[in-house]
Amino acid sequence: MRVIICGAGRVGYGIAARLAQEKFDVTVIDQKKELVRGVTERIDVRGIVGNGSYPDILAAAGAREADMMIAVTHSDEVNIVAAQIAHSVFDVPTKIARIRAQSYLDTKYADIFSRAHIPIDVIISPEQEVAEAVLQKLSTPGAFEIKAFADGLVWAVGVRMADDCPVLNTPLKHVAELFPELEITIVGIQRKNTLFRPHADDQLEAGDNIYFVADRHKVERALQILGDSTLKARRVILVGGGNIGLHVARSLETLGSMKIRMIEANPERASFAAEQLERTVVLQGDGLDSEILKEAGVAEAETVVTLTNNDQINLLSAVIAKREGARRAMSLVNNPDYASLTRAVGIDRYVDPRATTISTILQHVRRGRIKGVFSLLDGQAELIDAVALDTSTLVGEPLRTVSLPSGVVIGALVRAGKVLLPNAETIVNAGDRVVLLALRENVKDVEQMFRVSLEYF
Repeated sequence: MRVIICGAGRVGYGIAARLAQEKFDVTVIDQKKELVRGVTERIDVRGIVGNGSYPDILAAAGAREADMMIAVTHSDEVNIVAAQIAHSVFDVPTKIARIRAQSYLDTKYADIFSRAHIPIDVIISPEQEVAEAVLQKLSTPGAFEIKAFADGLVWAVGVRMADDCPVLNTPLKHVAELFPELEITIVGIQRKNTLFRPHADDQLEAGDNIYFVADRHKVERALQILGDSTLKARRVILVGGGNIGLHVARSLETLGSMKIRMIEANPERASFAAEQLERTVVLQGDGLDSEILKEAGVAEAETVVTLTNNDQINLLSAVIAKREGARRAMSLVNNPDYASLTRAVGIDRYVDPRATTISTILQHVRRGRIKGVFSLLDGQAELIDAVALDTSTLVGEPLRTVSLPSGVVIGALVRAGKVLLPNAETIVNAGDRVVLLALRENVKDVEQMFRVSLEYF
């Protein structure tokens, strides 16, 4: 597959690195020479210096032969025009664009990005996606990762094993017998820096990060059994009143019973946020100022969420909030180098917008009937939601007789709106939604399993 990426910032670089790793033919365009040089020196891609919305630049990048164009520059307008030119002049089949301005995304103007007007096939809104990730983590504070699949019926959850977790040092094949209410499928275990597929005789150890799949309604009970009794937040402080902070606050307001405080440094933005929000108290001030945090009620807050556009401020503000009495802290972290520091400095959770955006794009890069993708640990594995077809090798046989790749674990099936956890005798039917984990080296195998073959027609 030939892919053009407009924008060589963190997101563009991350996408290029993932696709190049999978042997895609990738060309990266950016107006800054140093960014293009950095990409081409580190990964096996072509680089072109120029504006991705200019026809001659797209032509030089090979747009006439491209299968996909991904526009993730910092300018919505450049991304929009690049998609339009890619469609109108070069007939690129798939156009993906990052759009930040909420005015473009207003439902009143939903038909702007249609084939008859501006033909963008997939719109990525980082602010909305990050806000949704924050909300999911707030809803399940005991988990460090939450991702919904199969129209929200199935949740994939990441949990750290504490020293007192009751399932430690027990072979996984016996866990279901000892804890029949623990209705989950453990699909991945991260021990130190390595993620591996669990087997029946494996045992969990304190400090492991595990990923499990379950019916969304069974997740809370599962977390209780695994030893987490963390209560949902009722008092939340948001540091940062930008698009993400505003979206999170609006969504929290709909929950009704939550007390919300927002701290925003910019006076004009603070006034704007106060006008837009109904039940959120907005304080104008510096999130690094302990007095402002005290005024917001940090000592009584279950969770402080730092959402400014500055990683250093987010991390420091979270640390100060914990020092002043906040039970938990969550930070927005754009720089992956900072992500590894969060636990060391006492920050409980973090959200990586780059990883969120890359996962969304991978969903549309993957071949086959793939409905959702979530990348784990910088691409060590992917959680995948796919539709089983009549021609799939999975269909019609008990799973014990199906030759699954060694790095693939099926976590759940959804059939007629019901979530099923598979066992050796489970038979996958055509039309089932299949939620699974695939290690990096087996992602291509999964694509093949869910591809539409000629026999399907």
